[in-house]
This record gives sequence, structure tokens and C-alpha cells, in this order.
Amino acid sequence: MSWSKLILVTLLFIPSSWTRVSRLNNAIKTAEKSYSEARYEDAVRDHQVLIDEFQYGSFALDFDLGLSNHYAEKTEEALAFYDQVTQSPDKKLASFAYNQAGVILGNKKEYQAALSKFQSALIQDPLNEQARYNYELLARWLKRDEERKQQEQNKPEPSEFAKRKKAEADRLVEQFRFKDALNLMEEALAQDSTVAAYQDFMTSLKDVVEIDEK
Repeated sequence: MSWSKLILVTLLFIPSSWTRVSRLNNAIKTAEKSYSEARYEDAVRDHQVLIDEFQYGSFALDFDLGLSNHYAEKTEEALAFYDQVTQSPDKKLASFAYNQAGVILGNKKEYQAALSKFQSALIQDPLNEQARYNYELLARWLKRDEERKQQEQNKPEPSEFAKRKKAEADRLVEQFRFKDALNLMEEALAQDSTVAAYQDFMTSLKDVVEIDEK
């Protein structure tokens, strides 16, 4: 038998499982390449090939699909994959998925739901510093926002005296006389409690004065 015939026979009898492994490895490399090059639409498609054609599945693959959809701005699809990954026995991976889901929900202004996701991320992995930062930042912002809303509700209706003093302070600000404007408003507040309606304005003046005096 000639060498050419021997090679042909050898190729014909290569097990199909070997070619499948080779094609799977190539598909994995393709998916990794499209993601690393920030071609996220392609990355979604290439990762999906692993599931559809090779029935290849793992929590890590789901996380990659979540990230690819996330960066491709397909947030609902991303959330679905992140939710699957939160069931992973790998607590660090589950923590990452909770954190990413929280980021999406926060950007959608679903703040309480986002806070819950960040909290779950920390339960899974207390050392996830990104989740800790996101949780603390959002928790503080929500607290300040609630305080601001309460202040708005309790804000008094300014009297005519208070309105005149605010107008005088505005003119001083136009002249960059911030400290004089602050003193004027504080003196007015001592005389009329409804000047508190301009508390935000006074707080801003204090900040400017403190910066100027440094």
C-alpha cells in the first residue's frame, strides 16, 4: 500500500469524537477572541454557538454570555445569564454575577433591587471589594436621597422677608461676595425661620466659603 493511500485510510478512520473536540476547541478560541477584541455582538453569537452546536454548558460560559450581552447593551439577556450564574457552587463566580446584575439594575434606577444584589454578592464572597464599594456607595446615596426628600417635605414656605433676603444674597453672589451672602442669610434665618426654605442655597454658600478660606 502506498503512503498516500495509507494516509487516506488513516484519515477516514479518525473517530468523530476527535474532530468534535477539535471543532469545539476552535469554537472556544473564536468566542474568546471576539470577546477580548471587544466585539461583543460577535462574542454573544460565538458563545451561543458553543451551546447550540456543541451542547457545551457551564456557569463560566453563562457568565461570559452575561458579560457579552451586558457590554452589547442587551441588559435583559445579560440579567438572565447572570441570574443563572448566581446558582453556581463557585461562590466567587456567583458573587461576580450578583454584582454585575446589581450594576445593571442600578443603571436602570431600580435602586433597592440593585442594593439587594450587591448584598447577595457580599454574602457569597465577603472579599468581593467591588461589590462592597458598590453596596456602600449606593446605600449612602439612598440614605442621603431619603433625607433630602424629607427636607423637601418639611421645607417651610418662605415669607416675603425671606424672599427679599434671598434676592439680596443672589446679588452678592453675582459680585462673588460669597461670605457676605452667607452672613446675610444666616442673620435673616435668626430673624425668620422660613429662611430655612433656602437651606440648600446656604449649604452651597458654606461649601464655597470653606474652599475660599483654605
